[in-house]
Amino acid sequence: MGAILEELEACGADARLYLKPVGLVDSPQWHEDKNIRLNNSLIWFSQIEYLVVESGKPNLRGLVNITQWPEWSQALPEPLAQRAAALFANLTRQHQALQCGERVIRFDQPHVMGILNITPDSFSDGGKHQDDPDKAAEAGLMMAAAGASILDIGGESTRPGADPVWEGDEIKRVQPVIERLAHCGAVISIDTRKAAVMEAAIAAGAHLINDVSALLHDKRSLEVAGVSGRPVVLMHAPSSGKNPHKSDGYGNIVTDTLDWLEQRIADVVAAGFEREKIIIDPGLGFGKSLTDNLALMNNIAMFHALGQPLLIGASRKRMIGALSKEAPVDKRLGGSIAFAHHAIQQGSQIVRVHDVPETVQALQVWRGMRDAGLTAPV
Repeated sequence: MGAILEELEACGADARLYLKPVGLVDSPQWHEDKNIRLNNSLIWFSQIEYLVVESGKPNLRGLVNITQWPEWSQALPEPLAQRAAALFANLTRQHQALQCGERVIRFDQPHVMGILNITPDSFSDGGKHQDDPDKAAEAGLMMAAAGASILDIGGESTRPGADPVWEGDEIKRVQPVIERLAHCGAVISIDTRKAAVMEAAIAAGAHLINDVSALLHDKRSLEVAGVSGRPVVLMHAPSSGKNPHKSDGYGNIVTDTLDWLEQRIADVVAAGFEREKIIIDPGLGFGKSLTDNLALMNNIAMFHALGQPLLIGASRKRMIGALSKEAPVDKRLGGSIAFAHHAIQQGSQIVRVHDVPETVQALQVWRGMRDAGLTAPV
């Protein structure tokens, strides 16, 4: 350990530390004091992988056992020691439950968010529920009955190449559907980047705001979200303009995305928003290549160091087709389940999906395995 600390002491002033929980343990009770709980989830980890980036490039990597962590982290030079303490506190932080209308969302178990697009051009279900609020609401009720804790209702497609939608048209699409579903028992999320749509959705009964621009696209969004008292999902996208997929590329997709989200959380909190009501989303597929998306999926656990509940949306996205002989959108169930399962296994609190019954069943099986591991006899 001494040699490693000497290398860390030699790091420059711009050195930046990142932590990732690894060494997941299925039955933590068999290894007392050798593992620790990730947030208040059903995941326990026994090691921490650290990464030090200098001048924008990875410099040092290594593993530290939980049993060595207190001594190791306290021996770090400043400001690395201070950052290590903050990141570790976030990894083990217990997320408060969210009161969303009549529903309480607890983060000691994962949740399924069902996608309900009221659009003519969404990449997967465009036109399926357009111009028929009753049919759309029926689809939402079926998702809730199948086990979706949250219904994410959107009136504007954000697929690559999609045309922007006037806020008035977007409101006409989503408002009647939200009114019909506001008391269905599931949390109603409004998927929009426009303040006026947020206001109309909240008036209709929406409980949560999901903004792909992290409240940056519309100058009024942060104020509207803050005044409403609703929780918000802050998603990473390379652009907050008309085209959220516009990107100049990345140095390191994982640390660049994490740094951006960390700064955005800080800015939103500094503006007066309650930190306990922020959920984060790394924005899979938004201005990111297949290599970028896979790097993010392989490092989901690193994002827990930001200290917020984590939402992952990989359902039916192009990367699944790219990995499965260009399977069309309606033939990507297996890949969607694989990504959802991986996200949950890495501690993600919410998965956003099109195929609710199948995903809920996969999570129920996962939950059964976790419960068996936690209650297995010695």
